[in-house]
Amino acid sequence: MIYVVCMARWARRLRSDEGSAAVEAAVVFPALIMFLCLAIAGGRIVTSGSKIDSAAEDAAREASLHRTAAAAQGPARTAAAESLSDQGITCASTSVHINTGGLSVPVGQVGTVTVTVTCTVNLSGLLLPGVPGAKTLTSTATSVVDQYRQRGDG
Repeated sequence: MIYVVCMARWARRLRSDEGSAAVEAAVVFPALIMFLCLAIAGGRIVTSGSKIDSAAEDAAREASLHRTAAAAQGPARTAAAESLSDQGITCASTSVHINTGGLSVPVGQVGTVTVTVTCTVNLSGLLLPGVPGAKTLTSTATSVVDQYRQRGDG
């Protein structure tokens, strides 16, 4: 009889739900943390991409306002750097390539200036396994040079 009572108590303990919430939390919590980190990484990449697009547009517009290719290089690079800084983007490395071929076309013809901004965005602060420590984003923008504006020789 004692054996049956002991077996009944043991069977109730096996079927009881005590501790199951802790086990479920231990299984689900890491997955939720990973999902949150992936969402933050994706948001950081999308937001940074649009801000780099804006920096490329600002630099292209600034370069198209100058009369010579030599005069356009410095202000366009400065405009890209200031735009990234104003928008709170800190790049691990930044590259600005400016194609000022449109400044050498004759007056009366349409020319364009193209700027490509490359920025390496740091993602290592997320500490998520499998996510690279940085992502390189590139954006290109083109601005039209006023076809009737006087241009320099070089």
